[in-house]
Parts: sequence; structure tokens; C-alpha cells
Amino acid sequence: MHPDDPFAQKLTETPTDGRPDDPASPVRPTRRHRTPARRGAALFASTPLRVALATGVTCCLGVAALAGVRATEDEPAGEPVREALIDRAVEADQRASRALDRSPTPSPVPTRPSASATATATPSPTKTTAKPKPKTTPAKPTTPPRPRPVAGLTQVQMDNAKVIVDVGADLKMPRRALVVAVATAMQESNLYNLASDVLPESHQYTDQGSGSDHDSVGLFQQRPSSGWGTVRDLMRPAHAAQLFYEALRQIPGWQSLSIAAAAQAVQISAFPDAYAQHEQRASTVVTALT
Repeated sequence: MHPDDPFAQKLTETPTDGRPDDPASPVRPTRRHRTPARRGAALFASTPLRVALATGVTCCLGVAALAGVRATEDEPAGEPVREALIDRAVEADQRASRALDRSPTPSPVPTRPSASATATATPSPTKTTAKPKPKTTPAKPTTPPRPRPVAGLTQVQMDNAKVIVDVGADLKMPRRALVVAVATAMQESNLYNLASDVLPESHQYTDQGSGSDHDSVGLFQQRPSSGWGTVRDLMRPAHAAQLFYEALRQIPGWQSLSIAAAAQAVQISAFPDAYAQHEQRASTVVTALT
């Protein structure tokens, strides 16, 4: 502080309130400077003024609180705007980059579906395939059951008798003709298909035994030398039975002849009465087979 500075001197002047510098001095200071203070205190002590001040303070606090609430409510709405501004700033910074890589960012090129992809994506019409028909296995030919032997015959004899009866039925021959044929075979071969020891050729075919009566062969002992047919044909039971029925048809009035007479008319045997003994058994066999 400069000693000649009047402003500084003014600040350091002795107060003029009449107080002595010595605190122990009995001189009471004058109170001429407290008058303004008393007036101010009296002014603030006024009740209307206090009410006005309190009202003003309350209003200011309410306005401040309302402004804070609105600012809080508006804050979320301003958040998207703030984020958009930040994104734009980042994008601008990226565009102004000083990196060495100056290749522009390739924009995505829309790809067109190829023809193969379109063809693959397009569903093709499903072809309805016909269900394969179940294969039908042809039924195996069943062997007819063999007839049960009757009249004391063996199974082989009964089988041969059945062949004779079946051929007569196919030729529409009456039952009497069937009895005549079976009785004749019983007398000639005992219902066996016989070969001949005189004809060695007859053994080349299926036989069930052999005889020695000249060249007679087969169920009916028909002779090839008499014009009945070949050895091969006569050794076949079905063919031999057919030849017998055809010869019986040629006999005039054979239906009125006895069984033995009808058989003798066909066979011309040296023992014409021998066929009669087989009539009853032949009838039993025909009945069992028809």
C-alpha cells in the first residue's frame, strides 16, 4: 500500500462511530449509524412483506420442479435424435478417413435367380405310377386222387379200370358198354398193361408185366398182326380202350347181347364163355368209378 494513495488512506481512517480505540474507555459510542439498520429490520418485520416473500419463493420452487419434471419426461424422446446425430458424425468421419485403402465400399448387387435354380425351385408334376399288379402264381396242376380199390382189385388194377371208364365216358358210351369193357380187360390181362415176350419191341414201353399168347399186348391183348394197330399204340391203355369201344359200336345190336356175348363179338376169343364170370365184379367197379 502506497502512503500517498488517498483511496488507501480513506480505507485506513479511524471509524467515526465515536468508539474510542481503547476498549476500556468509559465513553459510550454514539449510535447515529444504526438508524438505517433499525429501519430495515422494521421493514422485514412487516407481516405482509413476509407473506409476499414466502409466496414468491414457493412459486419459484414450483416452477423449477415443473421444469425438471418436463426435462425428465422429454429426455427419452430426444434420445433417438441424439443417436442419429452420433451415427451421422461417425459416418462423416469414415468418409473423411485417411486410410490407404481407397477402394469404395462395394454396393450389394441384386442377384437374379438362374434358370437352373428356377427349374429346381419349380416343382415338377408328380407322375402317378400305377401300382404293380400282384403277380399271380399259376396254380400247380393237382393230380386227381387215385380211386379207392374195390372188388378185390389192387391200386394198379383200379387205376387201369379208371382209364377204361373215363375213355368210355368221353366217347358218350352207355354204362353197359363200360361194364363190357372192364369185364373184357379182367379176362384178357387181369387189368394189367402187359407186354409180349414174342414182341421184344413191346418191352420198350411202359408195362406192368408180360404175356406169351402170340403177339397180344396191352390191357385188351390186342394183336398188331390182326390189324389192331402198332405195338406202341396198343401199349397205351387209353388208346387201347378207345379202339375197343370203336369196335363195339360196329357190332349190330350189341346193346341187346349179354356181357359175355358182346365181349366175344369184339375179341373173337378161343374161350367165349370166360367173360361172363367177370360181369358182377365189373359192374361193381363201374359203379365205384362213375
